[in-house]
Amino acid sequence: MSRIARKVSESRTVIARVMMPQDANIAGNVFGGTILKAVDEIAYVVATKHIRANAVTVSLDGTSFLSPVHIGDLLTLRANVNAVWKSSMEIGVRVEAENPKTGEVRHTGSSYLTVVALDESGRPCEAPDLILETEEDRRRNREANGRRERRLHERGAGDAKPVKH
Repeated sequence: MSRIARKVSESRTVIARVMMPQDANIAGNVFGGTILKAVDEIAYVVATKHIRANAVTVSLDGTSFLSPVHIGDLLTLRANVNAVWKSSMEIGVRVEAENPKTGEVRHTGSSYLTVVALDESGRPCEAPDLILETEEDRRRNREANGRRERRLHERGAGDAKPVKH
């Protein structure tokens, strides 16, 4: 019996919010922790839309802050499932900041989160397969499998084999 499968587009999510004074330090730069919280929240939304169950973040890697975000900027996060393995999946998140006065949009960072699907008792459960719809989806999937292979190798799990979809 094959697993349920869902398209990348079914869980793709975009959120945006204005950065307020409580989100920043006294110089007006938004705290990295504020941005990371938003990254974790959108990853949860994407994961739960894909699996239709609870999920938990188990790791976050590849996060770099490329440019500052300021009070008054519109912070936009775009996220989707990049790859699904058995109970885990990678969620990719792109973070952008827009100056609403000038319209300038800056790519401020990207993050890759590993999220695990949980059943009703809180134990890992099988996640639906991922249907790749575009060449961009296929590229992200290849890169996610490469990151997973590196993570497993770094943990001493030997030569991990990427899952083909």
